Amino acid sequence: MRWKLIRRRMSISAPRMIVRSHLPWPLRWAVLALAFGFSAALALWAFEFGKDIAGLERGAKEELTQLRAEVSRLREERERAQSITNTADSLLKTERATQDKLLEQLRQVEAETLALKADLGFFERLLPAAGEGLAVRALQAEQLQPGQLRYQLLVMQSGKSPVEFRGRYDVHAQGTLDGKPWSGTLTAGPQPISLRQYARVEGRLEHPAGAVVKSVQVRVMDQNGGLKATQAVKL
Repeated sequence: MRWKLIRRRMSISAPRMIVRSHLPWPLRWAVLALAFGFSAALALWAFEFGKDIAGLERGAKEELTQLRAEVSRLREERERAQSITNTADSLLKTERATQDKLLEQLRQVEAETLALKADLGFFERLLPAAGEGLAVRALQAEQLQPGQLRYQLLVMQSGKSPVEFRGRYDVHAQGTLDGKPWSGTLTAGPQPISLRQYARVEGRLEHPAGAVVKSVQVRVMDQNGGLKATQAVKL
């Protein structure tokens, strides 16, 4: 019986046996960690080797730092240029406003100069004549619009110590209306005037719109209606 058992175990029909090596779990984890570490090192070496093959520079970080510094410098220069541009634009606007103001003042001065020249010419023509007495000097008249005439004159009294004159003056216009002789005077009648040496007088004479004024005459009278001075001008 024992022999049969021994022969069965030693024969081909004997049951299969599995031989397993028994390793502790800490040792297994250590082996696994070494395998992963070796794989990571191999991958890192492959990455660095690939960079060398591709021709990438090792100083890429330094170049990136330099590029960032260059970009920062360019931004600062752009901001300074923008500030200068804004300042120049502000100065240009101020200069234009100043020029416009100066041009306006120049126009006003020119207008005042022309007015002064006109007054000077007017008074130069009104220099008193030799002798004493009342006189009408430099009568001027112009047609402003149909039905309205503008006149101006200077009444002067010559002498060393003239007495104040008080009287009236009247403006008389002559011409044609509808092909017939026409004449007219101030609508309000003779106007008061008083002076010691001179008095400048100006005003408007209303007349029919269809009238053609050909001459204007000014008469100065005293308070009693006596004629003291007269002058006429043709248009």
